[in-house]
Amino acid sequence: EVQLVESGGGLVQAGGSLRLSCATSGFAFDDYAIGWFRQVPGKEREGVSCISNSDGSTYYADSVKGRFTISRDNAKNMVYLQMNSLKPEDTAVYYCAVDLRRVITRVQAMCTPNKKAWGQGTQVTVSS
Repeated sequence: EVQLVESGGGLVQAGGSLRLSCATSGFAFDDYAIGWFRQVPGKEREGVSCISNSDGSTYYADSVKGRFTISRDNAKNMVYLQMNSLKPEDTAVYYCAVDLRRVITRVQAMCTPNKKAWGQGTQVTVSS
């Protein structure tokens, strides 16, 4: 079965950095777009950053542009989210997810919670 396991979350002070990792298995990693999402209590899950499977095109939510970088390593079936200059408002549970549609048109369009297989999430807490 499809499995995604996040790691790398934790407690960090504002201005600090974390790198989240997502180990995947159970599907043809190279054929699918992958993304990172986050959710806080009382809010809907939102797309943070996504990356295509084809040309490596990326999408970033406005709130994280210039601070976060998504990458994927197809040889290792891994996806990463480098988070720099962290802010308290980045505090959330972060999930990696694979888009279940093998073919996508635009990475921005797929970076929503729809049609995803999810990891269990990892907590990121940014203290002020």
